Amino acid sequence: MAQSAGDERPDEKAGEEPSFEGGDAPPGVDSSGRNRKWAALFALPFLLLGVGNASLILIWGINPLWAFAQLPPILFTTVLTYMVFRTDFLDDR
Repeated sequence: MAQSAGDERPDEKAGEEPSFEGGDAPPGVDSSGRNRKWAALFALPFLLLGVGNASLILIWGINPLWAFAQLPPILFTTVLTYMVFRTDFLDDR
C-alpha cells in the first residue's frame, strides 16, 4: 500500500524501528519502564531455593538457628534481584 507523507510518525523513518526515548514504552512493558511480572519470575528461583534449603535444614533436625540465620541473605538477594529487573537497571549497559 502506498502511504502518504502524513501517515508516518516523526520518529519513524523508512526501514528503521521506532525509538522509545520520548517516554513511549515498547510493547509488553508498562509506561513507567518497569516490568514487575518478569522481575518476579526472575527473582522466584532465588526465593524457592533459599526457602527449600531452610526447610530441609528444619526437616533434617539440624539446629533451627541455622535455618533462620540463612533467611536474611536469601531475602536480601531475592529483593535485590527483583529491584534490578523491575527498574531495568541493566538496560543501559
